[in-house]
Amino acid sequence: MKKKNVAVIAGIAALAMAGAWYVNGGGGAHADNGKDGQGGPGGGQPPVTVNVVAPQRQDVGVELLANGTVTPLRTVDLHPQTTATIRQVHIKEGDFVKEGQLMFSLDDRADRAAVAQAQAQVARDRATLADLERQFKRSQELVAQKFLAQSALDSLQSQVEAQRALVQSNSAAARASQVAASYTTIRAPMSGRVGAIDVHPGALVQPTTSLSTVTQLDPINVSFTLPESSLASLLAAQQQGKVEVRAQVNDASPQVAGRLSFIDNTVDPQAGTIRVKGEFANPGASLWPGQYVTARVTVQTLKDAVVIPQAAIINATNGTFVYVAGEDNTARQVPVKRLHGFGDYAAVTGLAGNEKVITEGKQNLRPGGKIRMAGQQGGKGSGKTEAGPKAKKESA
Repeated sequence: MKKKNVAVIAGIAALAMAGAWYVNGGGGAHADNGKDGQGGPGGGQPPVTVNVVAPQRQDVGVELLANGTVTPLRTVDLHPQTTATIRQVHIKEGDFVKEGQLMFSLDDRADRAAVAQAQAQVARDRATLADLERQFKRSQELVAQKFLAQSALDSLQSQVEAQRALVQSNSAAARASQVAASYTTIRAPMSGRVGAIDVHPGALVQPTTSLSTVTQLDPINVSFTLPESSLASLLAAQQQGKVEVRAQVNDASPQVAGRLSFIDNTVDPQAGTIRVKGEFANPGASLWPGQYVTARVTVQTLKDAVVIPQAAIINATNGTFVYVAGEDNTARQVPVKRLHGFGDYAAVTGLAGNEKVITEGKQNLRPGGKIRMAGQQGGKGSGKTEAGPKAKKESA
């Protein structure tokens, strides 16, 4: 008797659950199918609501992205070439100087005295040479008249030649003293910005003393590394002409355009990367030595490429494809190949450009399945939007 009661209770519970399913879900699905006319009397799947976009055609730059560091073309550490005291400092820390501009003056009294002494010695030697040349000329006349022996003339000629050599030697010594005196004035070796100044007037300096540094800011380099797999495309782009490189300090700053100036002659075997440099005009000093920047190298431009959102592309075991909306409101699977991705978009092949590419709702689709555009009421509305970046060509 008890077993019979349990069976009755279980049957009643099953009937109650079936009725609830029919009211909350099953009955609604049948009603929808009958209303839309898409489901068959056997209970087929209802249309899937989707959003579609129209592909765009545009030129797309194929870029290599890397983190880089701003490096100056030249940085010079200024040292004196002689031991002396600082007489005057003509510049201030952080000044921009031009090539040849006077920066430091050292005590040059001893050097000027040495130059004057060397010049006086040269003047005395030249006077002696002039006297010997006059004597030699008179001796030639006396030898011609047989009043002087030839040996005396030969001896005098040797003295003249020795004095000429002495004049040349002392002239060279005078020039050397002038060079040594020039070390007491230190000028900018190039145009650039002055760093910290570590000396002041009256300080004793010597060749090991660092006075300051001058760093060239215009033009300036950006150094970065790229995977060795990018080497072939880099070299091919360089052979075709100027390769554009752009640098950006942060998302809020503007991009600075430059050119590819250097590709290293070896690949780092441990990291599998190659060193690359870009050279940038930097008149406004927007790039500063030591800054970290984002570098972009444009190695190729895809002309009139078909661009779609990357969210529309489906990766499967049999390749990549997208769903497009057919004229009969069915989903059609189209194989595509991603040529280059940039941000939320990608340039692809496999599409003619006039399709309606499904971006949302594709996870519920099957080839040939029925679809309904988002917002469509009674056959009106398409849910169609534009694919996107009319002017955008690079990824952040």
